[in-house]
Amino acid sequence: MKLACASGALHRTIERGDMTQLEFVDACAHQLACDGVVLDVRHFPRSDDDYLAQVKKMAADRGLTVAALADDTFFGAIESAMERTLSQAVALGAPLVAGTLAREIDAPWSEQVARINAATGLAKKYNVTLALRNAPHTFAATTHDCKRVSKEADSAWLRFGPEPRAFDAASDPSDLAANSVLLWSNVGDETERSIGDVIRGFAGFRGHLVLDEPSGDANASEMRSAIRSWRSALAALELNRT
Repeated sequence: MKLACASGALHRTIERGDMTQLEFVDACAHQLACDGVVLDVRHFPRSDDDYLAQVKKMAADRGLTVAALADDTFFGAIESAMERTLSQAVALGAPLVAGTLAREIDAPWSEQVARINAATGLAKKYNVTLALRNAPHTFAATTHDCKRVSKEADSAWLRFGPEPRAFDAASDPSDLAANSVLLWSNVGDETERSIGDVIRGFAGFRGHLVLDEPSGDANASEMRSAIRSWRSALAALELNRT
């Protein structure tokens, strides 16, 4: 399991202009010492090829993987907007686009299914896998919901990017482990036990665990502390194996 930081966790800082997207990438390498980054589409000041190449090169120079793009509007967007996000992912070398589904009160299920089918068709065209995030009150709020979406889509380009702690008590996040390509953890909601539960529930997961904070109010100190906690837990697991 590798550790990535989501720029969405520092959304307020970036939104205020106290940190640029490039400064976030630099901080992830030098201050946070994580393995990768998840870049929120809200934080791109430009989307031209020259700028995207600069971000990709900067991440590579600092030994970081662009693990995914995060776009919470993706699964409700028109196709041209979906293509814009997917083309950005290709330019950055990001293998995944992560997003949530619509809230159940905002759109009918039939409309959401149509958007999912459009998204998976485009994902295949661009060779970028979609990592479906769970979120309360959406069409992917529970593990049962997620499996329903997967069945309806019936596409190898739709996989899961779950945040285990965000499921309800009746859900078993490990049911999604076989098709999970990204994991998420809320740095404000972590405990030693919750970290251990995720590690055990997703044993053998080789992708990125993304440290996030849904409100966007996290700071570098909180992110650094969360990374230390995860590294300690992962090291202890590896030690117990030997």
